[in-house]
Amino acid sequence: MISFLATLFSAVGMASAVGLLDPVDFLALQSVRMALDDMPGSHFFTSWDFSRDPCLFSGVFCSGNRVVALSLGDPRAGSPGLLGRLDPAIGELSALAELSVVPGRVIGSLPSTIGRLTNLRFLAISRNFLTGSIPPGIGALHQLRTLDLSFNQLSGPIPPGLAGIPSLSNIILSHNHLSGSVPSLHSPSLVRLDLSNNNLSGGIVYLPVSLQYLSLSWNRLSGPIDRVLPLLACLNYIDLSMNLFTGPIPPRVFSLPIRSLLLQRNLFTGRLQPAAEVSIPTVDVSYNRLSGEISPMFSSVRRLFLNNNLFSGPVPAKLVARLLDGGIQILYLQHNYLTGIQISPSSEVPRRSSLCLQYNCMLPPAQTSCPLKAGREKIRPSPQCVKHRG
Repeated sequence: MISFLATLFSAVGMASAVGLLDPVDFLALQSVRMALDDMPGSHFFTSWDFSRDPCLFSGVFCSGNRVVALSLGDPRAGSPGLLGRLDPAIGELSALAELSVVPGRVIGSLPSTIGRLTNLRFLAISRNFLTGSIPPGIGALHQLRTLDLSFNQLSGPIPPGLAGIPSLSNIILSHNHLSGSVPSLHSPSLVRLDLSNNNLSGGIVYLPVSLQYLSLSWNRLSGPIDRVLPLLACLNYIDLSMNLFTGPIPPRVFSLPIRSLLLQRNLFTGRLQPAAEVSIPTVDVSYNRLSGEISPMFSSVRRLFLNNNLFSGPVPAKLVARLLDGGIQILYLQHNYLTGIQISPSSEVPRRSSLCLQYNCMLPPAQTSCPLKAGREKIRPSPQCVKHRG
């Protein structure tokens, strides 16, 4: 304690000499600096000379005698970042409203003391090498609007306390090793939720209707989506691919004002029955267990991936017409049980468009152009087609 008081009084004298910065903030910045360094090619800390006013340091922003924003590293795209660790003293910057660290090689855990920064509105530390769990105390940051910890090596659960932060607008935790379930988020301000590329499991219980961007791809999430997804009327992007979701895809989803609907590689079943013409530019429901005939309501989709399902019957003439006039750029229907297509041998598929019908219950027309992963076999064995019809 005596040593700390001596250091504090020394900092008071130093702060008085160089400016009016709060002594606790002064000491906290010194600790932050000692735990971090520039990567080769970075010159971020060149200005951090503690014989000068710290409010003039690169990345330090003050209001009065307090540090209110701390941007660690050169924010220019492609510039080298920092290496080292985040010192727990960062939690002493009690007036801090914004904290960011540019991409680099910052390692170790996220200090639990961040939970003390009750004024924090913006926390972004992405593309580094943070490990350990997300401190539960983050759930107490009731002013927080943006949380971006993407592209690290964080593990453990998503703190349930995030569900109660009323002002939270952006949660970006993608590309980590997080496990457990997706908490029921109730923030009326949440517009972006990106939890992709983690190890999350379980079902989706509740999501706020304010969401505009939703990405949960590359997890182990399961269960139905028909009670949650149709309520999200503000969505403009959905990616639920590479999970274990089951049940039907609700028709309401196809009328949402979205640009991409990515539901591939799940366990969805049933028929696709849009209530009206689908105007979503990209629809990918490939690699599921969807069945029945293909709806002509998909004729306005520019990139349509229905391959590797259980679809049967003929290819709708409306889709063929849109393909030939260039309205559909990609029409992948391979690996289903389709039985026919009305297309003239003299018709030419536009060069910028692709049609793949390989491995169905018919011989595909010569105009088809398939990706390599579609395989070499042109048609399904007859017994498989007979069994599917039966």
